[in-house]
Amino acid sequence: MDSDIKNKLLRQFQQCFGCEADSFEMLPLSGSYREYARLKTSTKSAIGAYNSDVKENRAFLSFSAAFLSCGLQVPEIYAVSEDETTYLQEDLGNVTLFDFITQTRKFEGFSKTIIDEYKKVLMQLPHIQINGGEKIDYSVCYPRSEFDKQSMLWDLSYFKYYFLKLAKIPFDEQQLEDDFQKFAAYLLSADNRYFMYRDFQSRNIMLKDDKVFFIDYQGGRRGPLQYDLASLLYDGKADIPPAVRDELFDFYLDELEKIVPVDRFEFIRYFKGFVLIRIMQAMGAYGFRGFYEKKEHFLKSIPFALDNLDNLLKKLDLPVELPELVKVLDLVAHSAFLRSIGQKEHTLTVSVSSFSYKKGIPADPSGNGGGFVFDCRAIHNPGRYPEYKSLTGKDPGVGEFLEEKSEMPGFLQLVTALVEQSVKAYLKKGFTHLAVNFGCTGGQHRSVYAAERMADHLKKNFPVNVELNHREMG
Repeated sequence: MDSDIKNKLLRQFQQCFGCEADSFEMLPLSGSYREYARLKTSTKSAIGAYNSDVKENRAFLSFSAAFLSCGLQVPEIYAVSEDETTYLQEDLGNVTLFDFITQTRKFEGFSKTIIDEYKKVLMQLPHIQINGGEKIDYSVCYPRSEFDKQSMLWDLSYFKYYFLKLAKIPFDEQQLEDDFQKFAAYLLSADNRYFMYRDFQSRNIMLKDDKVFFIDYQGGRRGPLQYDLASLLYDGKADIPPAVRDELFDFYLDELEKIVPVDRFEFIRYFKGFVLIRIMQAMGAYGFRGFYEKKEHFLKSIPFALDNLDNLLKKLDLPVELPELVKVLDLVAHSAFLRSIGQKEHTLTVSVSSFSYKKGIPADPSGNGGGFVFDCRAIHNPGRYPEYKSLTGKDPGVGEFLEEKSEMPGFLQLVTALVEQSVKAYLKKGFTHLAVNFGCTGGQHRSVYAAERMADHLKKNFPVNVELNHREMG
């Protein structure tokens, strides 16, 4: 941030609170060009914002006043500069809904805890769209006052030029443009009398004092109810499981019906179309920020968008024929190039250990508790024979003994089926750690061999990190 802008915000803070800020901390840049900083004293805190785009600022400030007037949970605006390029707003902390999801999934998966937070959000969304929408001055919307045909075609062109072309996806340009026109005309037939937040996703929702707060709605305009719901439920990296998405969809409609009558068939009929255009808009952003501006972290969102797109195409039943667009989207969903550049990181670590029961079961290094402990002591023990006594389960001779003269093959077949079941579920739920422990009398032969085989199997068959530890071998 330029020193003049910093000093300007510091002066605003002093004028607003009657004291100088003790600290000035720049906040990480997001997907926009706005700059934010946290200004603090021991008792006061505010977020300072700088944006040279005055029209965008006016939209945000006007919307904030409208939302606050009807009791919606958005940041209070403390001060605005005369030239409207800087302003101070309420500090809502550091925890976004996305941060909360990411941390909670490490220990619980996509649990009821996360679902309950989403339901808090969805209880508020209809009030933003309808009650808040009634207070909005749509003349200040920027760059468009409604999600009209021009807005849609901008998004579709953004997808074409910054994603399809840069990702090397082939298409017939005229046929694709024809489909864009038909698709936009279909979406425009939906009821669009409401406030459309535009970027209603987990990074724009803050959690504080057991409440949800909403930020970054400056791109809002008049539009359909379905778009914001699609933005939230198909938010790429949030990676909401399909069954949970269905539950949250129904919950939203129940909340919406408390305010206005809802034709559920009509609502659902348009919903998939708005999911589709939202995914394409997001992909355009990933392409622009990732391919064009070389910001790699945007590329990491692509696999999640591809999965959402693939699932959507399997159930797509729009009442309008879009052959070229559907063909292109299918190529996108199955593009080996796109899959390779945005490989999902392996988020599940499986700790595989061998141990001696004489020294107790290993502690869980993740702190989660649980996992598997398999007792190998019922298996014929090669350690009883002099030729194997000084060897371990890593030596070929011991392996041959266990494979040919013991119950080990059948034991491992059963154990592997159990572990695989958990690994698949953990990957699907986003869990981050699983412990698999094998114990025997001395922790040298049977347990070591079983742990080696399990670790090798997991490495070859699943996208997981495997940590192998033979405790009694140091």
